[in-house]
Amino acid sequence: MTGTETSPTRSAYLELQDERQVVREGFDFLDEKRVILAQEMLRRLDAFSRDRARYQARHDEAVVAMARALGRHGLDGLEVLSPERLSDATMVLREQPFLGVALIDGEARLERAAAEPATNPSPEARRCRSAFVELTGLALDLAVQRACLERLIEEYIRTERRARALENVVLPEINESLNFINEQLEAIDQEEAIRVRTARN
Repeated sequence: MTGTETSPTRSAYLELQDERQVVREGFDFLDEKRVILAQEMLRRLDAFSRDRARYQARHDEAVVAMARALGRHGLDGLEVLSPERLSDATMVLREQPFLGVALIDGEARLERAAAEPATNPSPEARRCRSAFVELTGLALDLAVQRACLERLIEEYIRTERRARALENVVLPEINESLNFINEQLEAIDQEEAIRVRTARN
């Protein structure tokens, strides 16, 4: 409701004041929400950065382990080695609501099956296999963290848009309407005062 769309009455003025109060409370809530969301994003981003650095370190180790296994067996020899089989690989996910966002935390559990006997086993091949199994678990953990961060970012953007709409569009329109009605009411009061003085004279 705007002042130009309603009659300039005191009841309309009071109704707009109540509406402005509700909008201000809504803006305060959204403003506080986006601050809390930003804090949670930074906390999770810090944890993601640490785990990403750990993943990169393990990745580098896995590359070295593969290079040593290749040096020992050659490409053809490494290809015929029995692969690592994960008998009961699961991703344990826990969901918790956070300001309307379904955040998830997860943990990869990779149970190894009994490996088939290798025709030409070596410590280098076993080390290479173990390094890439560990890397797989870390990659799954990172994927869950990234998905959680993306959910927080989407909710932050949505909250930011709503807060800006209230702050830059809705509240200025209500204030403009209140000023318009107030001016009209003052004009009506002046006209009434002039009529009363004229009637007395």
